[in-house]
Amino acid sequence: MGWLGINDLEGGGSDLSGLVQAMQAAGGGDALMLRGTLVIEMAIPDTRRPEPLVMFAQGGDWPIDLRLQAVPGGGVSLVLQQAGSLSHATLNPSGSGRAGQVRLTYAWDSLAGYARLGLERADSDRVQITRLPPPRPWRYQDLKTLVSCGPLRFTAAALSYMAISDRLEPLGPMPGLDPASQVATPLGYRPVETLQRGDLVLSETGDSLPVLHVLHREVPALGIFRPVLLRAPYFGLQQSLQVSASQRVVLSGSEVEYLFGRPAVLVPVRHLLGTPVATPGQARGLTTRYTQLVLPDHAPLLVAGSVLESLYLGSLRRDATRLGASQLANVERATLPEHGPPRYPVLGAFDAAVLAERRVA
Repeated sequence: MGWLGINDLEGGGSDLSGLVQAMQAAGGGDALMLRGTLVIEMAIPDTRRPEPLVMFAQGGDWPIDLRLQAVPGGGVSLVLQQAGSLSHATLNPSGSGRAGQVRLTYAWDSLAGYARLGLERADSDRVQITRLPPPRPWRYQDLKTLVSCGPLRFTAAALSYMAISDRLEPLGPMPGLDPASQVATPLGYRPVETLQRGDLVLSETGDSLPVLHVLHREVPALGIFRPVLLRAPYFGLQQSLQVSASQRVVLSGSEVEYLFGRPAVLVPVRHLLGTPVATPGQARGLTTRYTQLVLPDHAPLLVAGSVLESLYLGSLRRDATRLGASQLANVERATLPEHGPPRYPVLGAFDAAVLAERRVA
């Protein structure tokens, strides 16, 4: 099924219908979900002492105690006790004490004896992953109570949303284009969702490049995945374009040379919100679908007249742990490119806003 329950803790919306249906189909609240993923997005507070983020406990025949804390230095600590088993891990995505917005992903498969905890930063391509001891399954009722609004669990104001999936949701590189986005090919523009491995697309220099892989994902339309509408005619767009907040735009021109001393820069779309060039996008409910292409040499794409970043893999093919947790886990490793450091610097929020305002002026 995929995403069963989502609670938008910032906006106040929630949809637990899939979780309720799955619980009823499995035989009721005491039935066990053998495999799934819990996703929590949050802004890690800068704290000098451990600070609770999530606290949840239930007794009975299948007791559970979940404690998620922010720890000094910008890290997150997870302690999970389930029916006699104990899992504990501490991850720190920065080491600098300021991690900003992060997405925590706990995935378990009790039949396979597999569990992992992953932490991803909004402003970085890095992902931290640690294996956990063989997990216990979750009761459906406990998952419903955890994600629901109510007095039976504590969540800090730093949390953006919580989501439950009945799949092992991947970590690492994620698609960021609306499936209907028009991508330039030697035969004209085509919706990115119609492209396949081996098709040719055009780079910003007009070169024809083969599509190595096409990724499609359904994700919560919240936080780092929140849709953003880039408004035409800014950035050369022929039509307004909806992308994820984590998608990056390639900007060049005289003002880029003047301000940053580089021929081009990468701008995360989320940094453009609040400027005239970008507004919040629209999603059908609390999830949305994205698509993206893997190209050789991390070449930019021509999308609706603008230049956008293709999927950046870095050295993913060399890291068995990250590759195994990614959406490309089942792809033959020999078909994956190795992307060097991004060819253009990535702008922070302030520089991106300044550049956007100059484009409007």
